[in-house]
Amino acid sequence: MNLIFARRRARILAMKAVREKSAVKEKYIVCPGCEQECERRLVIQGMYVCPKCGYHFPFGAYNRLKAVLDQGSLRELDEKLTAADPLRFPGYWEKLESAQKKTGLTEAAVTAVGTIGGCRCVVGVMDSRFMMGSMSAAVGEKIARAIEYAANKKLPLILFCASGGARMQEGILSLMQMAKTSAALARFSEKGLLYISVLTDPTTGGVTASFASLGDIILAEPGALIGFAGPRVIQQTIGETLPEGFQRAEFLEEHGFVDAVVPRTKMKETLLRLLLLHEK
Repeated sequence: MNLIFARRRARILAMKAVREKSAVKEKYIVCPGCEQECERRLVIQGMYVCPKCGYHFPFGAYNRLKAVLDQGSLRELDEKLTAADPLRFPGYWEKLESAQKKTGLTEAAVTAVGTIGGCRCVVGVMDSRFMMGSMSAAVGEKIARAIEYAANKKLPLILFCASGGARMQEGILSLMQMAKTSAALARFSEKGLLYISVLTDPTTGGVTASFASLGDIILAEPGALIGFAGPRVIQQTIGETLPEGFQRAEFLEEHGFVDAVVPRTKMKETLLRLLLLHEK
């Protein structure tokens, strides 16, 4: 009998040790930038930026909107617009439902109208957690509608881009969004309105080749991967070693593709300054 109680006690203690170890792990997060453990609480408080090296973790769409828009000013646009399955691609619905449950989003883009420091504007945010921010017909439609809303209301437009490219499950219908969003921006530009594009990690593929690169002002977050094809594909194609930091935000700023690299914690004040300059 004593042996049974001893074994049961040993199991209970072992289970308790596992739970305590798991709780300790949940309190800390390993930074991919410096590979050091950081308190999760401090990372979250710092807008998901590593307090040790400044690495920018993925930032959810609603978190980003709350970070840049004035409290209480956010009004979401086209909240219920979601992807269809025009090609009846095998397993697509399951992937969509999984992404929706994981992120709490209906699609890889969220658009809203609100204020930054009292300045009204339209803001769109792509979320890389939702199928790598891939551009579906619904994402393109959301972006195009946000552009048209800003044009009709004569408001400045800010788009935070993050994407792995066109959504393969929708084929040519996804690729068509490049032309649709670019055409909407051309009409927007004809009205003399301000468009600020903010490139976050990663911004690649068809998004880079369309609306992400068409900003009057192009900003980027530190360390963001920006390009059409990935560096490995380019290196294999040209058969040459690429420069250090190739396709990263800082490299692109140095070569004139990006106007400024702005840390996430300074993004709101930077956007406000640009909006106020535009108003004058």
